[in-house]
Amino acid sequence: MSKDIVIERLTSLETSLEKLADLLVQVVEDGASVGFLPPLSQEEAIEYWKSVLDPEVMLFAAIVDGHLAATVQLQLCGKANGSHRAEIAKLMTHPEYRRRGIARKLMLTAEAAALEENRSLLVLDTREGDPSNLLYLSLGYQLAGRIPDFARSADGSLDATMIYYKNIGRNGG
Repeated sequence: MSKDIVIERLTSLETSLEKLADLLVQVVEDGASVGFLPPLSQEEAIEYWKSVLDPEVMLFAAIVDGHLAATVQLQLCGKANGSHRAEIAKLMTHPEYRRRGIARKLMLTAEAAALEENRSLLVLDTREGDPSNLLYLSLGYQLAGRIPDFARSADGSLDATMIYYKNIGRNGG
């Protein structure tokens, strides 16, 4: 098990685009519900990552012993009535790096960044039954509800999504 987990905010994808694409392909192949179905080509993954960064998206990466192990996005709401909230999106950990506290560290980093951006409400969704549900609950996220038949899986079945929220900062956490 690695001792060194470094969390970086990626503001450019120049040097990490291929590694990000590899990560996305691996987690999709492993069954993660992150908006894609297998088989996902490297080219499709690269095109996705090229579209991610904009002023309202903060991308954090976990580097373990020099390897890209995981990422998470903090998507800041740009609407006037939503300037207090952000969405946690696309938390993905490479299968070889799971169960080491990396996703937890990424989530805590995203929460700290949200506070720095004066965001007091975080929202996220995840597939019902995925291990990430336990992570979010352990971090203090509250279940807001369940939407049945929300996302298609690789086998064609439809899975429910779970919607979570967490109040952070002075007024909520």
